[in-house]
Amino acid sequence: MLVLPPLAAILGVLVWGYMGLPGFGARIGEYGNLINEHAQGQRHITNYVTAVMFDYRGLDTLIEEFILFTAVMGLVLLLRSGRDVAEQRPRDIVTSDAVRTVGSLLSPVLLLFGLWVITFGYITPGGGFQGGVIASGGALMLWVAGSYRHFRRLSASTVLDASEGLGAAAYVAVGFIGLTAGAAFLTNTLPLGSAGTLASSGTIAALNWAAGVEVTAAFVLIYHEFLEEYIQTFPGVKGER
Repeated sequence: MLVLPPLAAILGVLVWGYMGLPGFGARIGEYGNLINEHAQGQRHITNYVTAVMFDYRGLDTLIEEFILFTAVMGLVLLLRSGRDVAEQRPRDIVTSDAVRTVGSLLSPVLLLFGLWVITFGYITPGGGFQGGVIASGGALMLWVAGSYRHFRRLSASTVLDASEGLGAAAYVAVGFIGLTAGAAFLTNTLPLGSAGTLASSGTIAALNWAAGVEVTAAFVLIYHEFLEEYIQTFPGVKGER
């Protein structure tokens, strides 16, 4: 009962705040108007959200990417340091035909769709962050449908560690291209190409792919480490590794 008054107060503040929001389709503000007016001409890009993320506020996105990188590395170090190396490797066996069938079908679909979202992220809605999360789901579905122990070698932890680091380092490396050209860090100095094509937007395309690689590897690492913890609860099978 004691929690009800503060919950009621929080609800009242939320309702009061929502009632003050502008109506649907209202003016989006001067910053949004400037982006809508100049983004395509300045950056030859058709997805203005990606233009903001990887160009106009690309430094903020760099910080966000390294927040994800640091969080995942912390998780990996914490779980791996406390995990016993079992001599007997338990094997998770998928007994449901429905899980095997649905998971097997979804795995390649999610992987390809995620790659498509990354590839066309600066032309149509999408981008490296969104596509990376979707693509990582392909690995998760494969493990769920066909036994994690059976398919874990397809995504070795050393490769995942290197891929995440490579994605984060590539973002910084693209930023240094601006410095070598005598401009500021992350300045868009590559050829802009033609709007609406894959050969467009200059450094935005490269930064988009760097984020896609880092996010994909980061989420696969998260699934990998949590499944490693979960699999320890299975009874061991003598001789399996």
